[in-house]
Amino acid sequence: MPTRRTVAAAIALLAASAAPLVGVCVPALADQYPSRVIKVVVPFTPGSPNDVMARLLTQHLQPRLGQPLVVENKPGGGTTIGTKAVATADPDGYTLLFVSSALVIDPALNKKLDYDPRKDFVPIATVTTAPWLLAIHPSLPAKNVAEFVAYTKANPGKVSFGFAQGTASQLVGERFKVLTGADILSVPYKGGAAAMPDFLGGRLQMLLPTPATTLPLIREGKLRAIAITSPERSPDLPDVPTMIEAKLPSLTLDFWAGMLAPAGTSPEIVGKLNSAINETLRSPEVKESMKKLGFEAKIGSPQDFSKFIADEMPRWAEIVKSSGAKSD
Repeated sequence: MPTRRTVAAAIALLAASAAPLVGVCVPALADQYPSRVIKVVVPFTPGSPNDVMARLLTQHLQPRLGQPLVVENKPGGGTTIGTKAVATADPDGYTLLFVSSALVIDPALNKKLDYDPRKDFVPIATVTTAPWLLAIHPSLPAKNVAEFVAYTKANPGKVSFGFAQGTASQLVGERFKVLTGADILSVPYKGGAAAMPDFLGGRLQMLLPTPATTLPLIREGKLRAIAITSPERSPDLPDVPTMIEAKLPSLTLDFWAGMLAPAGTSPEIVGKLNSAINETLRSPEVKESMKKLGFEAKIGSPQDFSKFIADEMPRWAEIVKSSGAKSD
């Protein structure tokens, strides 16, 4: 019968013999990556700016990686459901997260969040930035921010703002209300795209979309943009003043989106994905497609994205605090 010392010695021998194999195995697996379908979880509804950009990126990323990329929309819980699904996925590079500033907003809105945006994910690459538009229904008589605010005060309870729960668009809208004293009812939706039918039907009077999903509606006169959150006017919307011009400089904010993987994903896989994404974003075809949608490519290293996320967290925490927004 083996003694306790014999068993311990055997375990030690196995551990010692396995150690070099681990060192060899991880790079080997990374060299073979990817060898099957990659799932990209988008914690937003189909048709949202994040969904639009994720599908554009994966379409052009697929040939560079040599494997299919499948977008899976997993909205709900203010993006926490889809985000948590990736946080708990195997860190093998085959389940990725395409997310925006909701990643750093959720912890500020939800104190009971059971994942950590910094510890449970590995940043891969930033992908894009874009401004928001303050958009109102064309049936309203207002033609600018001042007239819109005055209209809401003169018609209390008659203007409703639709937004995706737990997103930056919600916070920008709530901050707008605090800064201007506008009398606007907030109406949360599962996703921004879900609010659009009610807006077009006149049941909502205010949205804060990105140009990516609304440029055609603006051109058709179905949506009136009265301000943009970029520092300068957009070449696509030269008649739309900035928030700075509207005397609301603190609302000069950007939408951003990027790709992350579960914590523990190997640096070799992260590096391979980062290179492929950056190569895709440099493509003239992708640049042109993004420009038409109102997006701008944001190229950088995983370390750049990690620092960016770290800088964004306190910034949005302060916006959450000052806006008075709460998570339902």
